[in-house]
Amino acid sequence: MEPIRLQKYFTDCGLLSRRAAEAEIAAGRVKVNGQRAEVGQKIIPGVDRVEYRGKSVLPPARTGHTYVMLNKPRGYLTSMTDDRGRRCVTELVADVGRRIYPVGRLDLESEGLLLLTDDGDLTYKLTHPRHEIPKIYHVKLAGDITAEEVERLSRPIELDGYMTQPVEISVVSRRDNATTLRMVLYEGRNRQIRRMCAAQGFEVLRLCRVAIGDLKLGNLAPGKWRYLTRTQVEYLKR
Repeated sequence: MEPIRLQKYFTDCGLLSRRAAEAEIAAGRVKVNGQRAEVGQKIIPGVDRVEYRGKSVLPPARTGHTYVMLNKPRGYLTSMTDDRGRRCVTELVADVGRRIYPVGRLDLESEGLLLLTDDGDLTYKLTHPRHEIPKIYHVKLAGDITAEEVERLSRPIELDGYMTQPVEISVVSRRDNATTLRMVLYEGRNRQIRRMCAAQGFEVLRLCRVAIGDLKLGNLAPGKWRYLTRTQVEYLKR
């Protein structure tokens, strides 16, 4: 890949206009490979490490679309707007510079990995009931959940007139009179995990999606986002 000017890289990523990028570079808010960048400096996308305000700026997939992973915090709606004035996830990705839409949902009190994109075809594919990419959650329940209760929770139940598929469940930890479970779902009924737990009499203390297939939340901080790599986008499309 040929070197390009740093300010063009920001526009290619849909993050800043060239003029805005030049101003941010001149103000010392951009680093390349750990060093303060200079206006007019050239980089090789995907090779040189670019940081803006302490956050990595990664090259988006070269398809004309934008693909983002967000660590959704509690208290944000998975929605573009809300007529009741509640906070929406779009506020957290406003600096992407393009209008992108959530892929699927996480309810108001749930947190974790949320994909957003302007690729309608991929959104349709990922939200179709037949897709088989597993979604992995860490679910903290009140109490010391026994092996028998875990087995019971994993069984299919009827939701909205439909029998759910079995859920793969394993214990992550037990501490402070609470049990954290790892749940793997291949479908996404509305508030499925919370409704499953309520049906068995369990109180959900925390619900966090930590992965979608091979895409892992990792150390992405709550409320922060990053671009998906080309490899990750190709994986989702397959």
